[in-house]
Amino acid sequence: MYRPRLGPGEAAKGRRLPVLVYFHGGGFCIGSYAWPTSHACCLRFADELPAIVLSFDYRLAPEHRIPAAHEDASTALLWLRDRLVAPSDDDDVHAWLADSGADPGRLFVSGDSAGGNITHHMAARFRAEGLSPVRISGYVLLIPAFDSKTPTQSELLTTGTAHLSRDLAERYSRLALPVGANKDHPLLNPLGPDSPGLEAVGGRMLVVVGGDDMLKDNQVRYVDQMKAVGNDVELVVFPGKEHGFFSRSPWSETGTKVVRVVGRFMHRDADDSA
Repeated sequence: MYRPRLGPGEAAKGRRLPVLVYFHGGGFCIGSYAWPTSHACCLRFADELPAIVLSFDYRLAPEHRIPAAHEDASTALLWLRDRLVAPSDDDDVHAWLADSGADPGRLFVSGDSAGGNITHHMAARFRAEGLSPVRISGYVLLIPAFDSKTPTQSELLTTGTAHLSRDLAERYSRLALPVGANKDHPLLNPLGPDSPGLEAVGGRMLVVVGGDDMLKDNQVRYVDQMKAVGNDVELVVFPGKEHGFFSRSPWSETGTKVVRVVGRFMHRDADDSA
């Protein structure tokens, strides 16, 4: 958990802060909230948004193939709900996060790469109202890992030296997917032939994309189809950036821009409420 340092005046006023959940990337096979880059991302979000940030681990493939990661993320959000608003019939659960200044009415779910993929599926599972009485105010998908069996133009143009190459993506999917599944599996391709319709996805959404990401075409197509069914989605493209550009260099100038984009998205919710 990461908490920003508030000035004496802000602390005295009992200022309540939004909560940002963060799921790390790594192709469902590697990664941890303890990685220095994950740590740096969460430090920036907590200090500069500002927000109370909670970074969660999840089980990894190939020992635990998907949907293990998605199940763990769902469990994490349900656990968090009870720490923001304790059940009235459970004397053993205490809403210590709300007592620490967290705002139960402003919860945002985010993730990078595989974590962005997880975030989409949490939006499909919980929408805005699914954690009632806690309100999910928005979902932030940072360079989400959406792949497909049929190669896209951005995939075909990706070089073998890219941070995420076709070969590496193939390895991740082979290790992470259920045995016998291909990259059109609904948990990897939300636009695949067996995937549920995007009408089931709810809540405001921000999607951040790298212009040179191998997965860019799938990400942009996802946003287009989300908008086509009436979902509130904002797309921000960073030209010339490859997959994972924020989590790999969170202290860079581009990292600063990503934090500001996320901050504007979160504050837009507060402005709308006001």
